Amino acid sequence: MTKERISTKAAPQAIGPYSQAVRIGDLVFTSGQLPIHPDSALVVSGGIEAQTNQVMRNLMEVLKAAGTDLEHIVKCTVFLKNMDDFVVVNGIYGSYFPTGCILPARSAVQVAKLPRDVLVEIETIATY
Repeated sequence: MTKERISTKAAPQAIGPYSQAVRIGDLVFTSGQLPIHPDSALVVSGGIEAQTNQVMRNLMEVLKAAGTDLEHIVKCTVFLKNMDDFVVVNGIYGSYFPTGCILPARSAVQVAKLPRDVLVEIETIATY
């Protein structure tokens, strides 16, 4: 199988030596998306709600560049700076998936610190 790098200007550019996503076979592995606005390259303000929405928009753009979408996510990992934000993140995250679709398997963990001191980061594995 050939590994293919996925890249789009509609999502934040990688801030290190990694790809926004990689496709191999029928799978797409996204890097963890941060709440960074792709045009300004700045972390969005507005707390956990604004950051979660930006992360989901960034994921949608990376998946779109790979030829897939949120409905095709099979596994998702949510990294939270504070597990007390779980209920809010969960509600926003869930609102991005169409009613009736098979929701992905998911893990959510609290971490000591995230890049650029953001509040949430989400990575996925999807099919297409």
